[in-house]
Amino acid sequence: MQYDPIKRVLGDVFNKTPFLRRIFYNLLDLLLLRAWHVHKELREWAANRKNDEQHILDAGSGFGQYTYWLSSQSHKWSILAVDVKEEQISDSNRFFRAIGRQNVLFRIGDLVKYREENTYDLILSVDVMEHILEDVEVFRNFQASLVPGGMLVISTPSDQGGSDVHGDDETSFIEEHVRDGYNIREIQDKLFSAGFSKVEARYSYGKPGQISWRLSMKYPLLMLNTSKAFFILLPFYYLVTFPISLVLNWLDVNGKHDSGTGLIVKAWK
Repeated sequence: MQYDPIKRVLGDVFNKTPFLRRIFYNLLDLLLLRAWHVHKELREWAANRKNDEQHILDAGSGFGQYTYWLSSQSHKWSILAVDVKEEQISDSNRFFRAIGRQNVLFRIGDLVKYREENTYDLILSVDVMEHILEDVEVFRNFQASLVPGGMLVISTPSDQGGSDVHGDDETSFIEEHVRDGYNIREIQDKLFSAGFSKVEARYSYGKPGQISWRLSMKYPLLMLNTSKAFFILLPFYYLVTFPISLVLNWLDVNGKHDSGTGLIVKAWK
């Protein structure tokens, strides 16, 4: 399934006013289980830093929802958000100017080439590495761009059914992916080879999360990919499934999983 056309439609709908874009960000934070896991890690990182100047890179910013969340935590943090999609960068800069977030800048950039030596205290990369073939080169750039002691946070599919792939003869649910998912040891080894001194990885999207993902993401996206007319039915669909997904998300983010279709990875310089 091609995800980019659906993202363009969503962008067209929610970019009309800053109010609608805020609503969109809040919906993404509630619906996307990965956001629950990422926010958990970011809250832990931010606990003793809200009164300190911090430089943050949102590497592959997409719609900008994580930059929005981070910029709301402290006005002392400076955030650069980088993505390859010019339209999303333009829309995001316009939105953040409209809401007066002066500590944020969006810029077009290719992570395979982007490097700013010893600049960032935190680099965030959510649902990005499965789109980039030259992953080790990107990891090297991340490592070089962090200050000593800086941290990288990655959310990406695993090889335990990530991208909805459960066998060798199956293909990724999202056509834009260049890999179906990482082996938990593989991504740690690649990060160590890129120069990181410490790496931690855990599974996300355990059994509760996998059910939630099907209810909140897979089935709606399949419907929208069939016909955009299903946008009319989405509010009624989520009225039924949303409470179930919230409970499942809570169980997933507060549980420990021996396996899962997602990975949360942290690495330190």
